[in-house]
Amino acid sequence: MLKGKRGLVVGVANGDSIAFGCAAKLRAFGADIALTYLNEKAKPHVAPLAQQIDTALLLPLDVSQAGQMQAVFEEIRQTWGSIDFVIHSIAFAPRDDLHGRIVDCSQTGFLQAMQVSCHSFIEMAHHAEPLMNPGGALITMSYYGADKVVNNYNLMGPVKAALESSVRYLAKELGEKDIRVFAVSPGPLRTRAASGIAHFDELIDMAVTRAPGRRLVDIAEVGRAVAFLVGGGASGMTGDVVYVDAGLHIMA
Repeated sequence: MLKGKRGLVVGVANGDSIAFGCAAKLRAFGADIALTYLNEKAKPHVAPLAQQIDTALLLPLDVSQAGQMQAVFEEIRQTWGSIDFVIHSIAFAPRDDLHGRIVDCSQTGFLQAMQVSCHSFIEMAHHAEPLMNPGGALITMSYYGADKVVNNYNLMGPVKAALESSVRYLAKELGEKDIRVFAVSPGPLRTRAASGIAHFDELIDMAVTRAPGRRLVDIAEVGRAVAFLVGGGASGMTGDVVYVDAGLHIMA
């Protein structure tokens, strides 16, 4: 159902990454994929995955390095000329700031977390806008801790709240160009990024116990939701936070 669509997926670290679940499903539904890797150390882990799903482009991207994002979108412009979707699945906070109280977080750590986890999505929207075909979609990954206090999520709570608010404002600003913007909010998943959260096993146990589905979701389920948002079935939607968490977010 996505044959002929082309898009960028950012955030693959390994085969367990949410970003890879998205890339694999988008490719399975017929889309052409451009994939990125963080640096040369990460490339050997990402390159086999790119080959596995037959990506059209594999490009370096560290959003904290000036000029790299612009170079990615320039390569896409030269190769494809236009784009139909961008999937942003990256987040970072320094360990000391992530594991401590928000009231104690450093200015440097707060700004770094905001730049990598939130502003990079805004920057991607800026570069994607002139290339985006009508009906295109910009999608980022959030978490329930943006809306409610989740033990040990700490600094990432306000950072993801800023990200979700950015989704709404971007949806308003880009709507007249028929560009749709979403946040997808999966339940806790055992990814490398999530392992940095203190007492993560407790978060997993809580999700399984409290979610109506009594289980965790997997990256393929997140990928299918993203494919729906990219496709024509979601043409009347924008600005939403779409939960893929076995119903966890509805529980008081």
